[in-house]
Amino acid sequence: MRTATALLCLLALGACSNKPPAPQSDPKSAAAQPSAPWDAMKQDEQRAKDVQKIVNQHAADQDKQIEQQTQ
Repeated sequence: MRTATALLCLLALGACSNKPPAPQSDPKSAAAQPSAPWDAMKQDEQRAKDVQKIVNQHAADQDKQIEQQTQ
């Protein structure tokens, strides 16, 4: 029983190594990350502008519909 336990411990320790794991390079995640901190802010700003354009267009369409109904 003691030899089995000692053997198990030796196998477990032998499986562990001092080498750190190799970094996994993922081209998708590297391309998704902005190159500078302000790039993410610029993207957010552009996204907000695009949303505002859509909201303004819907409001204009709704105003036209209201005017057509009141005539």
